Amino acid sequence: MEFNLIIGYIFAVVVGITLGLIGSGGSILSVPILVYIMGVEPILATAYSLFIVGTTALFGGFQKAKQKLVDFRKVVLFGIPTVLSVFVTRKIIVPQIPEILFTTSVFTLHKSVFIMIVFAIVMIFASIRMIKPLQVKIEEGEVKLNYTKIFIQGVLIGLVAGFVGAGGGFLIIPALLFLAKTPMKMAVGTSLFIVAAQSLIGFLGDLRPEQILDWKLLLTFTMCSIIGVFIGSYLSKKIEGEKLKTGFGWFVLAMGIYIILKELILK
Repeated sequence: MEFNLIIGYIFAVVVGITLGLIGSGGSILSVPILVYIMGVEPILATAYSLFIVGTTALFGGFQKAKQKLVDFRKVVLFGIPTVLSVFVTRKIIVPQIPEILFTTSVFTLHKSVFIMIVFAIVMIFASIRMIKPLQVKIEEGEVKLNYTKIFIQGVLIGLVAGFVGAGGGFLIIPALLFLAKTPMKMAVGTSLFIVAAQSLIGFLGDLRPEQILDWKLLLTFTMCSIIGVFIGSYLSKKIEGEKLKTGFGWFVLAMGIYIILKELILK
């Protein structure tokens, strides 16, 4: 078990590097690491992931802000509906899901398995968006924003992110690019602050008196991830983000398929 913890903490650095480089993907990695390598129960792993990704993204966001790569107006526009949605999802919706959702004589669908399957499906859809090249025309001058679409998108992102314990960067960045016509590097920095806000608020929505958290594991994982985000932020100046995003997309696709196979077939 000690060996697994060490491997998990090494991968935690990779979680931070991913966030620092492309502004997303932290939770896509952290939940499988926590569940399959470190032995954390899936529902608890989604809560841990919110804290880890939120704290790491906050440090990464400050790094990007120093480089003037954060649009704080868009942080507020996307952040408010997303934060509200993720808090309600973690505080009210997730606890209401029964432990056994479906059962027959040969198969029982447990809540923890269901969450991992939904997480894997989100991973697969996210990977397709990462693999496809983003062709966004950024308009010069003042961009007219569709506030209704931004609000609806923010609520939906919060719902998905809250349910699977994801930061939602893989959903936020396309929204910033397509809805708000934000340049890629600015979208990465802006996304980090939105991810930080919604993840940490979502984690607060998870805190209940009866819940026991392994703070040693959680804080150690988070510290390793923060080290990674500084590395990723440094590498982002030297590596073309679009190529990295595509390669990471293929990895995420493989992980999503693996989780579905493991939860439904390889048990």
